[in-house]
Amino acid sequence: MIEASPAQQLTQIVLRALAQGKAVEIDGLGTFHPDPLAGVRFEAASLPQVFIAYVKEDQAPAERLCETVEAAGFSPWMDVRKLLPGQNWPRALDAAIENSDFFIACFSSRSVNKRGGFQSEIRYALDCARRIPLDEIFMVPIRLDDCRLPWPIQRELQYIDFFPDWHRGACQLSAMMRREVERRKRLAGKC
Repeated sequence: MIEASPAQQLTQIVLRALAQGKAVEIDGLGTFHPDPLAGVRFEAASLPQVFIAYVKEDQAPAERLCETVEAAGFSPWMDVRKLLPGQNWPRALDAAIENSDFFIACFSSRSVNKRGGFQSEIRYALDCARRIPLDEIFMVPIRLDDCRLPWPIQRELQYIDFFPDWHRGACQLSAMMRREVERRKRLAGKC
């Protein structure tokens, strides 16, 4: 028996899902939708991608932030919503960070001194930020409570407080990301 290539396996998975009437999203590429007339309709990813980094103890406010970002017209990436069973999550996280337009780091009194994945994600995002123009906003620290930000973050980046007024913080974040996306479009048009 001839084993299917990875591309053939992916094609089979997508076709099975579409036959079941399900949409299939491929991060960074777009979404395949079942279409009664054409069979398949492809919608390219066009919304700015936003990676949300948090610790497990802050999952509830991170979920709320994910919904806020989505409602503002952006495409949030959150591990519990995007990772698939059996997926190599360290590679998937790195790829999601690299392909994001913005990286939001959710700082709290629970996250600032915790060791683990959150700290790794921050370090990797800082490495990614070094490869983009200095004037471009990539990493956006937010504070979920009155925590002290790590010195390297506090020294270089402006943060947004999401307490005591979540709505105010969400409005600041949305407005900043919209301005930055428009600024990037204008700059891309000059080349």
